[in-house]
Amino acid sequence: AAPDLLLPRVVLSKDGAAITRVDQTHVTLLTYVPGKVYARVRPQLPELRHSLGAVCGQISSALRTFQHPHAARWHKWDGAQAAWIAEYLPDIADTERRAWVAAHLRRFEELLPTLRLTRRQAIHADANDYNVLVDQTSGFPGQVCSVIDFGDLVESHVICDVAVACAYALLDQADPLAAAADVVRGYHQAFPLSEAEIALLFPLICMRLSVSVTNAAHRKQTEDDPYIVISERPAWDALEKLQSIHPRFAHYVLRAACGYEPVPHSQRVRAYLKTQATLCPSLVGTDLRTSPLTVLDLSVGSLLLGADPANAQCASLSRLVDVALAQEGVEIGIGRYDEARLIYTSDLFAASANPTVERRTIHIGLDVWMAEGTPLYAPLAGVVECVIENPAPLDYGPLLILRHETPDGDDFYTLYGHLAADVLARWKVNDSVAAGDLIAHIGGSARNGQWPPHVHFQIITDLLDYGRDFPGVALASQRAIWLSLSPDPNELLAISPERFPVEPSYTTTLAARRARLGGNLSLSYRTPLKIQRGWRQFLYDDTGRAYLDMYNNVPHVGHSHPHVVQAIQQQTALLTTNTRYLHDNVLRYAERLCAKLPAELEVCFFVNSASEANELGLRLARAFTGARDLIVMDAAYHGHTTSLIDISPYKFNGPGGQGQVDWVHVAPIPDDYRGSFKRSDPERGAKYATAVEEIILDLQAQGRSLAGFIAESLPSVGGQIIPPPGYLSAVYAAVRAAGGVCIADEVQVGFGRLGDYFWGFELDQVVPDIIVCGKPIGNGYPLGAVITTRAIAEAFDNGMEFFSTFGGNPVACAAGLAVLDVLERENLLQNAATVGRLLLDGLQDLMEPYAIIGDVRGVGLFLGLELVNDRQTLEPAAAQASYLVNRLRDYGILAGTDGPLHNVIKLRPSMIFSSQDVEFFLTVFASLLQEDGAQPRA
Repeated sequence: AAPDLLLPRVVLSKDGAAITRVDQTHVTLLTYVPGKVYARVRPQLPELRHSLGAVCGQISSALRTFQHPHAARWHKWDGAQAAWIAEYLPDIADTERRAWVAAHLRRFEELLPTLRLTRRQAIHADANDYNVLVDQTSGFPGQVCSVIDFGDLVESHVICDVAVACAYALLDQADPLAAAADVVRGYHQAFPLSEAEIALLFPLICMRLSVSVTNAAHRKQTEDDPYIVISERPAWDALEKLQSIHPRFAHYVLRAACGYEPVPHSQRVRAYLKTQATLCPSLVGTDLRTSPLTVLDLSVGSLLLGADPANAQCASLSRLVDVALAQEGVEIGIGRYDEARLIYTSDLFAASANPTVERRTIHIGLDVWMAEGTPLYAPLAGVVECVIENPAPLDYGPLLILRHETPDGDDFYTLYGHLAADVLARWKVNDSVAAGDLIAHIGGSARNGQWPPHVHFQIITDLLDYGRDFPGVALASQRAIWLSLSPDPNELLAISPERFPVEPSYTTTLAARRARLGGNLSLSYRTPLKIQRGWRQFLYDDTGRAYLDMYNNVPHVGHSHPHVVQAIQQQTALLTTNTRYLHDNVLRYAERLCAKLPAELEVCFFVNSASEANELGLRLARAFTGARDLIVMDAAYHGHTTSLIDISPYKFNGPGGQGQVDWVHVAPIPDDYRGSFKRSDPERGAKYATAVEEIILDLQAQGRSLAGFIAESLPSVGGQIIPPPGYLSAVYAAVRAAGGVCIADEVQVGFGRLGDYFWGFELDQVVPDIIVCGKPIGNGYPLGAVITTRAIAEAFDNGMEFFSTFGGNPVACAAGLAVLDVLERENLLQNAATVGRLLLDGLQDLMEPYAIIGDVRGVGLFLGLELVNDRQTLEPAAAQASYLVNRLRDYGILAGTDGPLHNVIKLRPSMIFSSQDVEFFLTVFASLLQEDGAQPRA
């Protein structure tokens, strides 16, 4: 029925029989299906689990018409017949575990009548992780390609088949429910499940695991077969994790995976609330639909809060809210529903500071910020479900929950948080409350964890036995479920939607970018990030997820450094103009910059970017020498202008490139790992320099003059290369002897990134004629600089005016000065040296156990790991480099790939990177190196 599925097929004997007798044995021959056993695939990513569900769904679909007299049989692995384990529960020695299984059995027996009403057909019934094959030939995580062993095929209920696949797919998974949902999503797309079937799924998953552990416990007593207990330990671990999940919450998650409304009655509750919106009394005694108010932005990207986490502290938050209300001239502020926030700093919202641990950020209520003591009124009639003061560590003051009922008989709840103490004496559980009754007052900061006075108002469609602990903030990964559990309170309050700014969703932003921006403006990572905030060495996405930034070298002293921000703000508030007027900032900055350089580099030009700076560097060289020809390094990248593309082999020899122009001459990268001359050769620096000397001789033979040589002092795009000793000194000598000038592109490695050196050219004790700076020197503010000798500057001063409208403006120079301040005050060069050595040593330690790492190199906080499939042939492992960078992103770490062969992982964190950051990165990276996607290919 499904010939396209890659399944083991029966091979008929020569006489056409499917089963052949050989001596006393009946034999069936099956076709071989290649693949890796699912149980041995690491990691088992969501895409892989989705494909498992899809293949299982396709098999179930194909079996719909299959009938056989022996398919309707008793079989202990049939999920519908699982009650047999009752007799063997005493074989489970641990009393607590036995109680878990007994509870699942009772629940199963209660649901049997409902199960019998669902679809029946022949099912595979054994998609366990040793019967599932994965095809990884096209990359990782791979795709499930087959399910083998049809020996347990039985006529049963379709949903039992899904439960088996889920039960094994969630083994050894950190979030077993999410793992099950991935399988269900794929299955449902291939073979749709009904709502009634989904309602049975979580109990059946638990029951399948219970059958597995009971069977193992029983058989261990009489048999000595390791296969009996192969899944016992992970099955018990999974059962323990599932014990902490409310069955109805699991049901809602699995419904959401199939595209259904997570909470079945949530839509009916929302519809009822809309009918009451114009009829119910006001929550705060004044009509919020017409009252002057302002909607506060407390999101991850809030300009009100800024990047500094200190602004999320209650005292600062209170001041900022007061300022926002005063600026608008109103007394009411509204805190938005379904807003990703970073103002929740308690351990209750994050298991640790580890970026791999998801913290709750999605606000699922609506805040009304008003004065302490503001009276609150019941918008709907109801009954008191809970009235209590949250003690430490919650410390959020008194809380009131009312229970309500729709005309259709659906229970729902309203929650009021951060109240004054009088609510505790006013109400007790089961008291009746009439619509419009005074129910409470807004509490003061002292009793509410120092939060600014406000009421947190929340609608709840299912309390899930949480009671007073029902969350007001949810995990972004479970957003759809929690928004169904807590619909928008504004359905009842009916504040005009026009008052709420519309925040584009991730998908909206992605679609708009693809529609409005150039297609070759690339995005990083397989799943692009929508970044909303940066603070120190971390970036935060639109859900509030933190990412340790080891890639972006532009925020040189850390994202949103307060000293740099303040310098920019203050100068912007005073003056922004150009260099046609006298101003001391540009002179202060030029003096501070030149003080970091050899004495002969004394004249500065300021521009807006590194591209503009390199462009100017070319003009300076040509003005001084009168020549045009230039020597560049292979795989180099110097900028995006037309001239700079011409001198960037990374671009002109890459996709879309036009090839090499006749005035550009390319010398090989002095790569002593992969190149012609290795680290074992003490003369390798001079030998690499001979390539430049030969180019010069060839030019001279043609009667052509040399303008100069331009190269990054340590090639970054070329693969994080550290030139061997003597290379630059030999090249610079040869270029100058030929009348050319030496341009050092210090954009990536200058300004102390190397730790022991402020500039990259210092490694080889040379002095360039022109140096080019950009990116990091303004910590993100557009600023570029070119510094050269007086003789070159005077040659450039040939009557043609040089002017960059915004180059050297007072704000840019204020940013540049502030960066220098921070480097010095916070001793960041020493930090780069110390932490960089720690990181380099840790990476080198990983080389022995992990053959994929061919080379580790770096200075300070400029490091690269070159990945190879074979350390002898140096076959590049570009696919693995890409895989690891994307997996690091999954774990909250940002890195990138580079190099001509795209097999180098580059690490360029901010100068404030710490030893704790190093430890975290090394721990995660070592674990990822064990995954299938990081293994060398034969």
